[in-house]
Amino acid sequence: MSYKIEPKKITFKKTEYEWFNYHETLREIARLREQIETPFDEDPEDKTIVKGANSAKNPGDPTGRIVTRLTTNKQLKYLTEVADAINRVYSALPDTHKRLAKLRYWSKTKDLTWDGIARELNISRRQAFYWRDEIVLTTIDELGWR
Repeated sequence: MSYKIEPKKITFKKTEYEWFNYHETLREIARLREQIETPFDEDPEDKTIVKGANSAKNPGDPTGRIVTRLTTNKQLKYLTEVADAINRVYSALPDTHKRLAKLRYWSKTKDLTWDGIARELNISRRQAFYWRDEIVLTTIDELGWR
């Protein structure tokens, strides 16, 4: 017998929020990575390479420091975990559910109502809600949230 804890309402809303902002999260991940990979004391516009010049300022292993910062940055880790979970869930969805996710969460026209989404998919409004619940609950499960 499988025991599932019903997620809290706030968790459901938070998960939907993450779906709505998935593409923004991907941009934020890229921005954070670039920020972490660019050392603070280097000007990204300065392409001058002087042998041994950087070693006086930062002796040691600069690559190791970058890797450490990438793996220990809590915000980057959290955003990556959420984006990866959404990507895994989306990839495993049937095509009909993928269309619902695109219409509901990633459509440029955010004014589409549940009735409009149901019409677009040729399903009932209740079926659209059922599919939405499946998507969100699977994502909550994937993330290990409660």
